[in-house]
Amino acid sequence: MTNWNALYDRLRGSVPSLELRRDEPMSRHTTFKVGGPVPLMALPKSEEEVRQAMSVAVLEFGAHPFFMGKGSNLLVSDAGADLLVIKADGLDRLELEEEGKTQVAARPNGRVIVAGSGVSMARLANFALENGLTGLEFAHGIPGSVGGGVYMNAGAYGGEMSQVVTSVSSADLPPEEMIRELKDPGFSYRHSVYQERNEFILRVCFTLEPGDPAEIKAKMDDFAQRRREKQPLEYPSAGSTFKRPPEVDGQPVYAAALIDQCGLKGLTVGGAQVSEKHAGFIVNKGGATCNDIVELMAQVRERVFRETGVTLEPEVRYLGMEEDTWNF
Repeated sequence: MTNWNALYDRLRGSVPSLELRRDEPMSRHTTFKVGGPVPLMALPKSEEEVRQAMSVAVLEFGAHPFFMGKGSNLLVSDAGADLLVIKADGLDRLELEEEGKTQVAARPNGRVIVAGSGVSMARLANFALENGLTGLEFAHGIPGSVGGGVYMNAGAYGGEMSQVVTSVSSADLPPEEMIRELKDPGFSYRHSVYQERNEFILRVCFTLEPGDPAEIKAKMDDFAQRRREKQPLEYPSAGSTFKRPPEVDGQPVYAAALIDQCGLKGLTVGGAQVSEKHAGFIVNKGGATCNDIVELMAQVRERVFRETGVTLEPEVRYLGMEEDTWNF
């Protein structure tokens, strides 16, 4: 069992610039606005702080950290979790590489944006717009961070990270203590190799093509309007709660349509509700607990499976809960 007071003191002494928080409520860091405390949270502002914090935590205390971005796809137990959380918010580098510095054979006219893992997807998309680069319009309304977007190959409206990411740099856990660069992060639907690797994503390179700023802005505005019309943005949520199920007879199947088909819009447990606006969202209507959300997800999964034979797989990550939480 980790001695959190000793780890806090050791980090204070060895990485004095590192921001640390004790007994930090995770409800402050998730878009669901739920989650109990963790004994220690670190908020590094540089890659070196990340590596130093990981080295002290793992090598000296045997504490394997949990890495997070903006908590937009995370559900944390009401009791919290007994671990060190390292949050990427402070890694906010965002710049356009000098023309000609990077050779991108597949995209001879491409320009490269380098983004720290803590940069928001919205800020990244706006930066691309400001530089007249197209390809990230889909990302403007995604509430997560660049690191989280890579982790789950985030996407919307026909675009996803796999289409624009050309390399990812991550810090491996000690004792390796190395920075690894991957040009092929093993992307597939809502998946990357980082879901099987305990590595901290540091920065990401995106290669984009020049485009007409007016057209880029128009596309972003169109996506934003569609989101406002169709999604319950007025309530805390984690976006789409369940992944898209596998195709049936070559035809796409959508979780929201199945949930709606089963008459589950408006189904409520405590403060959690299947959105009446978009069945693919579970929202916090006010005062929801993690237990409320988990119970509601279980009811939705059971009903959809009973009536359609389709098993819905959660898109949200969970923290502080056993894996069999999702079974029904």
